Order: sequence, then C-alpha cells, then structure tokens
Amino acid sequence: MGSPTGPVRNRRHYLMCRPTYFAVDYAINPWMDPAAEVDRERAIRQWEALRDLYLELGHRVSEITPVEGLPDMVFAANGALVVDGRVYGARFASAERTPEGPAYLDWFRKAGVSEGFVETSEPKYVNEGEGDFITLDDLILAGTGFRTDAAAHQEAERFLGRPVVTLQLVDPRFYHLDTALCALSGTQIAYYPGAFSAGSRKVLRALYPDALTATEEDAAVLGLNAVCDGSNAILPAEATGLAARLRALGLTVHHVEIDELRKAGGGAKCCTLELRGAPD
Repeated sequence: MGSPTGPVRNRRHYLMCRPTYFAVDYAINPWMDPAAEVDRERAIRQWEALRDLYLELGHRVSEITPVEGLPDMVFAANGALVVDGRVYGARFASAERTPEGPAYLDWFRKAGVSEGFVETSEPKYVNEGEGDFITLDDLILAGTGFRTDAAAHQEAERFLGRPVVTLQLVDPRFYHLDTALCALSGTQIAYYPGAFSAGSRKVLRALYPDALTATEEDAAVLGLNAVCDGSNAILPAEATGLAARLRALGLTVHHVEIDELRKAGGGAKCCTLELRGAPD
C-alpha cells in the first residue's frame, strides 16, 4: 500500500457494507465457486483496510448495516447510482441478490435530505447500480450485456438528467462495467478493450482518445475495479502493470489486498458506492 498523500482536493463520500455475512454460497458470475474455501475474517480485515485507507485519505465513509442471508451485500457499489443527490435504486438480475435493492433504497430514504439526498427512484428495469454506471463530468457510461438492461440506461437518464452512453460487455469475466472500466478523473478513463463489443470500443475511442488501455493480465485480477479520486488510485496489489502506468500519469497508487472478496467477483470499487450530493 502506498502512503496517504494527505487531504484530497475533492473530498468524497462513500457508502460501504461490512462483510459480516460474506460467503460464496452460489455462482452468479465466473469468479464464484461455492466449493472454494472462504475466510470471512480475512475478508473483513481486507474490507477494514480499504475503509481505513479512505479515511486516511480524507474521505468520508458511511456504513449500511449488513443483512444476514445477503452475502454479496458487501458490494455496495451495486446498491444504487447517486448523482446530484438523486438516488436511482438497484433492481438485481439474480434472485439471490434481489433483496439488496430494497435494503439499500431504504437506507437512502432514511438518510434523506440531511445527507443531501433530495429524491429517490425505485427502478422499473433491472440495473445493478454503479456496477454498470460510471459517472464522469459530462456524461454517464453504462454497461449492458450480462446484468443491467439497456432500458435502465434510458430510465436513469430521464431521472438523473444526465446523458447516458450505452456500452456492450461481451466477456463474462467482466460482467459489470466497473470490472472493465474505471474513471481516473471526471474527464479521463482506463479500460480493457477486450471486454467490449467492437462498436463500443469505437465509441470509447471517440469519446476518450487519450484513455489508458489496460492489459488482459491486469484486467484479469480486477485491476480496473479501482477507485480513483483524481489524486489517488486504489487498486489490487496484483495489478502491477496498471499501477506503473497510473503513476506515470501522476497519480499516487495505493495497493490493497482484496483477493478474499475477489472470490465472489469483487474488488475495491465493488465495495464502494460514491454518494454524490446535490450541487451547492
């Protein structure tokens, strides 16, 4: 792990969920093997290290209470999409995770205006929150192909008042957009081209001609399931090539051990839902 750089210019507010009930009891993505051994206490330690790093970097972290019987609730990024204080709720594709949507939306409704959430929306279409929506300054990139319905992209655009660009995912290892693409700033991204259809690769090249393209080796350890605040990049320890390229861009890289949670197909970003409040 790198050394914290002190307070960041843009303090972020994150929502996280302790992996109190983390397990791999079913398989809904290629990473999950119910026969594999899972060390829950180690998963908790890895999660705590990630949370503590955010705090050391000057960010704010809120926590939602985990619900017994929902082992994937630790992946808070899937729980909603929050832009300008407007909360677009999640509607999960799998029966195993379906109860998470109401649990997260209930947290936002209780947090309410005092936390800067001005309106919530219960979705009509299947979507898995920030797992398939990545917010940049001028638009939202949205993934489809495995989990989120393309119709949810239009629903989110109407509710949030932001343009949404649809991208087609084609490799089941990268079942959510945030496993194949991350925002480095409000105007710059990194992505793995092999995760996308030919048409979507063309869209990304047109929108972000200077984007950083990751190797399959770094993508295969969920290196792109990273969190970046514009100054610091938090990514798995195994993504060494990507880390070097991010340093070359002037970012401070912080490696985290996240391999226990990766047994369910999640990384640092999966554990982290950004809460973007209403504009001042």
